[in-house]
Amino acid sequence: MDVVVHKRRHIAKTVTYRLLSTGAGFLAVWLGTDSLKAGALFSAAELVFKPVLYYLHERLWYRYVRYGLEPVAPVADRSEAG
Repeated sequence: MDVVVHKRRHIAKTVTYRLLSTGAGFLAVWLGTDSLKAGALFSAAELVFKPVLYYLHERLWYRYVRYGLEPVAPVADRSEAG
């Protein structure tokens, strides 16, 4: 299936991943230190910096890395071959 992948998809993935990851990080720091404050500070820092890193990583992979991609002929071409 040929599709167009919009940048907003990458942004949505970034937001949902960050929410899950920040929650997990908060729990790990809170349980590891027994400090809600430390967990909250860690989560706040992560919430600011890591979405930007993830988005850039996702865009670099989409644009430059071809690993795991396989070209597929359009549907019309496949029906003529068969």
